[in-house]
Amino acid sequence: MAQIFPAWWNRLPIIAAIGGSVVPALAVAGVWYFFSPQYTDVGYQPVQPVAYSHRLHVGELGLDCRYCHASVEKSAVANVPPTQTCMNCHQTVKRDSPALAPIRESMQTGRPMRWVRVHELPEYAYFTHNMHVAAGIGCVTCHGRIDEMERVTQVAPLSMSWCLDCHRNPDPHRRPLSEITNMRWTPPRNGAVLAAQLARERPIAPPTDCSGCHR
Repeated sequence: MAQIFPAWWNRLPIIAAIGGSVVPALAVAGVWYFFSPQYTDVGYQPVQPVAYSHRLHVGELGLDCRYCHASVEKSAVANVPPTQTCMNCHQTVKRDSPALAPIRESMQTGRPMRWVRVHELPEYAYFTHNMHVAAGIGCVTCHGRIDEMERVTQVAPLSMSWCLDCHRNPDPHRRPLSEITNMRWTPPRNGAVLAAQLARERPIAPPTDCSGCHR
């Protein structure tokens, strides 16, 4: 009696066994690689209700980060500035600009501006701005050169591994407290001397265990 199936069908169980183990592994690796924050969050640049230029306000006019984000040294959250902060200047500067109409409307109605958050950590991650500022971590470390951005863009992945790299070796990222908001500050040529000085003045021990950031 002639064979119904060709001989190569005998290899199907082996092929299925290999494919059943290799294909899922490749799929998991692909998702892990391409859907990591490095690829999904870096470059995020949402459109805001008002085209606020950090390059103009911070880079050209020299506005300090803490003028708008006033709670960054005292709170876990770096607040989004209220409308009144904008109007402190724009009651007189460009007071009739069409681009600022939403700001004026917010001031008149009392309805807050709905700014779109750019840097947002998941709820299961515990992060405090004030602790990082007190440790001497500059704004530019996590947010990049905001003073050069016409529209704020996320430049760091803010992933767990990215944070742990700094927690395990924070010295290269620390600076004097007077330079926290200075986007143009560069460490001295002998950075080890500064690192040793800062370690003596403000010793820190960033957590590297799970409970440090997941509470």
